[in-house]
Amino acid sequence: MAARIAVIGAGAWGIALATQAARAGAQVHLWARHPETLTDARTLPRLPQITLPETITVTHAMPTQADAVLLAVPMQHLRAVLAQMPAAGPMIACCKGVERDTLALPLQIIGDRHPDLPRAVLSGPNFAHEVAQGLPTAAVLACADLSLARTLADHLTTATFRLYASDDAIGVQVGGAAKNVIAIAAGATIGAGLGENARASLMTRGLAELGRLALGLGGRAATLSGLAGVGDLILTCTGPSSRNFSLGLALGRGESLAEILGSRTTVAEGVATAPAILALARAHGITVPVIETVSLLLAGDIDLPEARNRLLSRPVGFE
Repeated sequence: MAARIAVIGAGAWGIALATQAARAGAQVHLWARHPETLTDARTLPRLPQITLPETITVTHAMPTQADAVLLAVPMQHLRAVLAQMPAAGPMIACCKGVERDTLALPLQIIGDRHPDLPRAVLSGPNFAHEVAQGLPTAAVLACADLSLARTLADHLTTATFRLYASDDAIGVQVGGAAKNVIAIAAGATIGAGLGENARASLMTRGLAELGRLALGLGGRAATLSGLAGVGDLILTCTGPSSRNFSLGLALGRGESLAEILGSRTTVAEGVATAPAILALARAHGITVPVIETVSLLLAGDIDLPEARNRLLSRPVGFE
């Protein structure tokens, strides 16, 4: 019997996940805020090379029963969307970040609304347009119950979309959130003309921050050596389709944050995540100099030369 998969959110990532679920043989319920934009021709402005499969039902009605519910909405809107949702089935967070007001990670927000439902997180080096096209991709699905993680992962796994199971949901969530902030720093480094050596060094020190965050919040630092950590970090800090990297690139070239955000229709999660994850790190006594510098830069408290000097003037310690 085909799995019943509900995808909440019809942005590029939600559409890519819905397409992948259909490719894996599932019957897919895709919730869209404005379903009429997708149902007529089933063509997609943000993914023009993709036509929605007929096994995907596009609707504004929330699902009432599913084998898995994939939450693919912007992180800062997750709580509001969950407030509208019934307990349809196991919920999988497919968004990355930290909630600004509460400093909560995605699974904490889901738990606040549906404490009795199984919940998991999906993350990894995944550009939506490549997943939608069926290009080879790997990701990780993490849940406290490892056997459930494997079961949920199997609903989406195909030869070209390989989902590995993990029981370190905290580490996977931290990697998905913090890498967006490091990507802004990587983009600013290239935009300011500081070179590839500087970007590689910054990525490496940023990865160390991700590991400290995961460990300090109750996860495993080793998780950040996998797809949800170094894999996602490499893609987001180097891929030309990375929204966070391109935002940093524009900052490095001298554009203001207001100008950059005003010219975009897509969300760079790192902008909201930077101050939230910095506050979370400080609350747990975790040192994160790269994330702190990005947060100060985005807030306008320092400029690019000051950001550069903050990082380069730090004492050289032991690796």
